[in-house]
Amino acid sequence: MFFVTQDGGLTAAGYTLVAVAVFLLLIVISVFAGGRKKIGAKQLAYCSMALALAVVCSQIKLFRLPTGGSITLFSMLFVVLIGYWYGPVVGLLAGVTYGLLRLILGPYIVSLPQMLVDYPLAFGALGISGFFSDKKNGLLIGYICAVLGRFFFAVLSGVIFFGMYAPEGMNPLVYSISYNGFYLCAEGLLTLILLAVPAVRKAMMTVKLQATA
Repeated sequence: MFFVTQDGGLTAAGYTLVAVAVFLLLIVISVFAGGRKKIGAKQLAYCSMALALAVVCSQIKLFRLPTGGSITLFSMLFVVLIGYWYGPVVGLLAGVTYGLLRLILGPYIVSLPQMLVDYPLAFGALGISGFFSDKKNGLLIGYICAVLGRFFFAVLSGVIFFGMYAPEGMNPLVYSISYNGFYLCAEGLLTLILLAVPAVRKAMMTVKLQATA
């Protein structure tokens, strides 16, 4: 309770702890992204830019569900791009960092396990895209797998921590799948349609070449 308020938010100490964790993760990302270099300044700049865009887009909500979860303006795509550029290690670290940033901006905490599942684990799963960075159609496949990874943790959290909100007579697992599947599938589908546009796909490839040059 030293870090969490009674209404599920963060105290000043909680915000400080998360901010320190974000700072340390960004340093770790710079080391891994830099390869043999001690500090990959260019790689860190691209990661920071993508995370900043993800945070901004996460605040543009096309639709918000009453008890949490929303369809945002392609916010997950920018986190997925980091894995697509630099591989799974940097992608997963960036996803965890993004989860901590989301924790700062809009926390809802009922317990430490719930916080870990809903923020660093769920958003960290977006870094799964890094496992497909060198594959044909790697961005499309990586994005789908990344969203499925986040969906898994969202459903897990819904069943374990929020199952009591399921309508009477409905299985908590069915409720969690349908609830979380609605907004995640909707945003995922919109993003896949965007990525299917040839000009967008070409632009994404160009950005990757610049980010990894």
